[in-house]
Amino acid sequence: MLHDRLRRVSRTFVSLADTLVADFDIADFLHLLTEHCVDLLGVSAAGVILLNADGNLQVAASPSQRAELLELFAVQADDGPGVDCVRSGSPMSCMDLLAETQRWPKFTAAAAECGFRAAQALPMRLRDQVVGALTLLNTEPGGADCEDVELGQALADVATIGILQQRTIARGDQLTDQLQTALNSRVVIEQAKGALAQHGRVSMDEAFTRLRGYARSHHLRLTDLARAVGNGTVNLTVILAHPRS
Repeated sequence: MLHDRLRRVSRTFVSLADTLVADFDIADFLHLLTEHCVDLLGVSAAGVILLNADGNLQVAASPSQRAELLELFAVQADDGPGVDCVRSGSPMSCMDLLAETQRWPKFTAAAAECGFRAAQALPMRLRDQVVGALTLLNTEPGGADCEDVELGQALADVATIGILQQRTIARGDQLTDQLQTALNSRVVIEQAKGALAQHGRVSMDEAFTRLRGYARSHHLRLTDLARAVGNGTVNLTVILAHPRS
């Protein structure tokens, strides 16, 4: 069991690093990060929020619709462990959100509605530069053990390096462009998920699974395929009929 987990951890870091040398799609990269967190850390869901060009927080990735709605609310309400994590640059942990109603009144109420009871927010930072936060959510109360927290932070660090060092980022304005691209890509992907969900009468999570599976099997950038869905230049039925990977 331990050997299997170590192998999965190794493959995760290889896959995240490999994403950086190919035709880099930051939206797919961040979704891959959250999926690996769920797989390796035993959490119920994960999400990424990033600072945009204006210094405001925006949700950049979360394969789970419930987690994304919670993160969107947290950003809009400026409340919750992820928001505080970015502002402080330090990890934020809550073993039982019901016990933190005074600290994060709006977030804890929304978390209860979404079915989450515990949260762990890890900073995405390189030295003094914080670009966002990786939030881990659980439907049951309780905190992650030290090894899982360290692994989660390592994954967040890899993602941060991927954002900061991707391709030709050599000037300060390149970072702003890269972060804004991630945030714009999320909007395009969300629109495509909505179109597919409505067309096939499936959940948003299922729509994303089909969208991403089709993109990977046809060697397409996730953002490009999502944009094609929005433009009406791709057959939605064909995407929805793609087998789950």
